[in-house]
Amino acid sequence: MASGVTNQAYGDAAERLHAGTAASTDAQLVTVADEILSVAGLLRGQPRLRRALTDPSRPGDDRSDLFRSLLAGKATAVTVDALATLVAGRFSKPSDLLDATERLGVDTMLASAQKQGVLAEVEDELFRFSQIVSGTPQLAATLSDIGAPVAPRAKLVGDLLDGKAQAVTVRLVQVALVGFGGRGFEASLNRLVEATAARRDREVAYVTVAKPLGDAEETALAAKLAAIYGRQVSLKVDVNPAIIGGVSVRVGSDLYDGTILRRLNAAKQAFAK
Repeated sequence: MASGVTNQAYGDAAERLHAGTAASTDAQLVTVADEILSVAGLLRGQPRLRRALTDPSRPGDDRSDLFRSLLAGKATAVTVDALATLVAGRFSKPSDLLDATERLGVDTMLASAQKQGVLAEVEDELFRFSQIVSGTPQLAATLSDIGAPVAPRAKLVGDLLDGKAQAVTVRLVQVALVGFGGRGFEASLNRLVEATAARRDREVAYVTVAKPLGDAEETALAAKLAAIYGRQVSLKVDVNPAIIGGVSVRVGSDLYDGTILRRLNAAKQAFAK
């Protein structure tokens, strides 16, 4: 979890970025997001630079000036201003700067999707792709291989999703390839689903059932969860006949497992004692 000082730095940068992009088109937002994510890639590959830009012994203005000199003529003014504001903040550890930069890029990409009116589609596409990956061991192994170059894996993602997903979805899946927030690929996809839902002011509920839910059942379940969590809930349903019956629901760290499979396993354990 990010520390308070990191959150303060991120908040200041996000505010600066929002002010600078308030009148931007969705295409301009994508450009800014790509620039920010490119900087994240630079920071990921250069730990010495991360340390220099977060050195607590140097004043924030000095670190900000160093950053501006590195990006001079290489990015739009709004990108440089927002990231210079971020660098001027305080961080508990150098890796927090990378995480905050990556998060700023993802949030900007989501802002472009929101401006296009496709945020809900992006959320569903990310989840569906995560299901495809988890259900295809060879694909999961290929895309999750951090020892393999990113470029061919990114091309594979582009080929798989060509004409089947929003451009923002493709870009976000490619972000997951390098590990969003230091996570593995599949965990990164889940985090991106949740970040997209949060942009829509929704919680994500991962639901596992033995057979598909009807529309009325989904509506009732979503309403019940919304009453519990105090905000709208986006259901992500996975059909898995292996659970036999019942339902499993996970929202954040909360898990309700009412599946028949769980009950059978519990009974087996009880008899084994």
